[in-house]
Amino acid sequence: MFRLKNLIACGLCIAILSCSKEDTTTNNNNNNNGNSNTLNCSSVPKTFATDVKAIIANNCTAASCHNSGSGNGPGALVTYAQIAAAKVSVRSSVASGSMPKGGSLTAAQKNTILCWIDDGAKDN
Repeated sequence: MFRLKNLIACGLCIAILSCSKEDTTTNNNNNNNGNSNTLNCSSVPKTFATDVKAIIANNCTAASCHNSGSGNGPGALVTYAQIAAAKVSVRSSVASGSMPKGGSLTAAQKNTILCWIDDGAKDN
């Protein structure tokens, strides 16, 4: 009887531990900066000057949230240096959907920012 109880308890533990939510929102480039999720960045535009800067300017600084002199969150997100320095915070906020406040990014905009960061946040 004791063995049966242990066997049932082990089975329940295995069943509970094997139930987990799988997130599929990071990079397949094997350069995901420690993120364990999967996002296919092969066809996502991810240049800073053309893609990322415009998204951040239109959604993060236009509403005066992260413009010059801002003390919100990571502070100003106007220049490449500021955005690159805040990349961990930016990535987390974009991936979770908590930013931008009072608005939202399209899936394509989110993917562009996430893939740019996961690809090394290059000044390109």
